Amino acid sequence: MAKRFGGKYSPQGDESENTPLPKGQFDGARVEPAGARANILFLPAIPLVFLSLNDGAIGMTLGLVAAGFLTAAAFLLREGLRAEAAYNARKTARRPAFPRKIFASVLTGLGAGLASYRSEFLDAEAAAQVSLLAPVLFGVAATALHSVSFGLDPMKNKGMEGVDTFQQDRVARVVDDAEKHLSEMTDAIKRAGDRRVEARVERFQDTARDLFRTVEEDPRDLAGARKYLTVYLQGARDATVKFADVYARTRDAQALADYSALLDDLEQNFAARTRKMLLDDRSDLTVEIDVLRERLQREGVRLD
Repeated sequence: MAKRFGGKYSPQGDESENTPLPKGQFDGARVEPAGARANILFLPAIPLVFLSLNDGAIGMTLGLVAAGFLTAAAFLLREGLRAEAAYNARKTARRPAFPRKIFASVLTGLGAGLASYRSEFLDAEAAAQVSLLAPVLFGVAATALHSVSFGLDPMKNKGMEGVDTFQQDRVARVVDDAEKHLSEMTDAIKRAGDRRVEARVERFQDTARDLFRTVEEDPRDLAGARKYLTVYLQGARDATVKFADVYARTRDAQALADYSALLDDLEQNFAARTRKMLLDDRSDLTVEIDVLRERLQREGVRLD
């Protein structure tokens, strides 16, 4: 097989075969789970509000309440889809404490039913007789269609067998704080106004999140990784804030080079810590296999 020429004096420098391949531009890219089909559900409430303004006190109130139900359902659906995407991205995860998608379906049914009842009320106002059958049917149909279209929330924990829940809660709190540091970095670097720097920060954040996922899968690694999730990320956040302020005013090339070098060092350290934890996990597995083999041999079972 052909092999790219490399060496000390080649343009690429001296590349070892053991050097990990650099990540691609879209490696670790995440698609926004709440896309157009979820955001479009904010629209039905808008015409409902305007159509209800001239329908009298009762008709206007019913229309506004129905629009409120539909808007709240759209918000809950968007958050539920994001929570489901985070659940699916992790190997170990707990089911959402609040079933947002289920409540979004219920609120959609209530909003559709109330909007239908408003129409029935206005049409039958002269006859002083309102039928509840059509609003109930519309509400049930809207709830069912919403649930079929977007599904239900995850209803059970994933990969939690044999996991210490107390340690898992500790890890969850530390990771939540670490995610806040990353979010603050994202907000700060936008002030620099340089898309290349933003992409570089995103690449470092992907490496940091690899460490997060590793710790979540094995909470015993929290002690060794705590300083990475707290001290190092706090320092990275503070450096990002200062760099963004300086670079936005001066466009200092030396400040950009220093900040890029800092991100390179942090990324290498985070990646090295992740690899070390994975190797430790593999060593633990090897020990468990050796112990099991010895036990089987003492029981008279020979493994060839």
